[in-house]
Amino acid sequence: MLVLRLLNVVAPAYFLCISLVTFVLQIFLFIPSMFRDPSTTPLFSPALLHGALFLFLSANALGNYVLVIQSSPEDLGMGLNLGKGSEVVADWLDGSRSPGSALPSTHFCRLCARVTQRHDHHCFFTGNCIGSRNMRNFIMFCLYTSLACLDSLVAGMAYISAALSMSFANPLAFLTLLPHSISQFFSGALLSSEMFVILMLYLWLGIGLACAGFCCHQMLLILRGQTRYQVRKGMVVRARPWRENLQEVFGKRWLLGLLIPVLNVGSDCRRQKEK
Repeated sequence: MLVLRLLNVVAPAYFLCISLVTFVLQIFLFIPSMFRDPSTTPLFSPALLHGALFLFLSANALGNYVLVIQSSPEDLGMGLNLGKGSEVVADWLDGSRSPGSALPSTHFCRLCARVTQRHDHHCFFTGNCIGSRNMRNFIMFCLYTSLACLDSLVAGMAYISAALSMSFANPLAFLTLLPHSISQFFSGALLSSEMFVILMLYLWLGIGLACAGFCCHQMLLILRGQTRYQVRKGMVVRARPWRENLQEVFGKRWLLGLLIPVLNVGSDCRRQKEK
């Protein structure tokens, strides 16, 4: 438990550090290197277009990240007459709380010390549980993080290609870039800044693929009307049309949340809460 609590603090700090490094590299290194083409007009220059795209992706990723943290798991103790505060925690910890006293798919998280409705999993990178209130924002966070990493990967490869006068037309060039760069770095033929960018390329690739894969897996579960907690516990879920499952998570005004980071509006769980 001590290791999990430590990870719950270190993982968000690690993500914010990676985000800050990515932002600095994009703004002060990659984008200025694109202003070298005098044939393009300033309005449609690759630097401005790429900068606008990167800021859009970053704003959505960080905005949804903040919303996931702010939309904490619901304290269901008062609404379900389970008690509140230390009473709920003590009952769930010692197993005295009867299964029928809670709604289906509720789960007590020892790290959050709260009972989450439609619990999916505990995300260490946000330090929060993912449930009915922040599932949509969490998926948007994963989606835009993967796109921002892909954007940074392409910009970084373009910078390295120009700095080292090499081509990535051959797919094997990227796979052999790291071992060749390490040997050149220790021989003094490669600058520290260039070596750092090369290391970040592989980090962006790993984070981007992981977030994309997790987002696709989460969408598949949503289409089935399931959560990861239900799958892990072998719970039987009532079959519903996939459109209803999507509307329950994303709401009717899903396009608004796709373009800008906003709280989950128009979803079934939020309407039930308002009632």
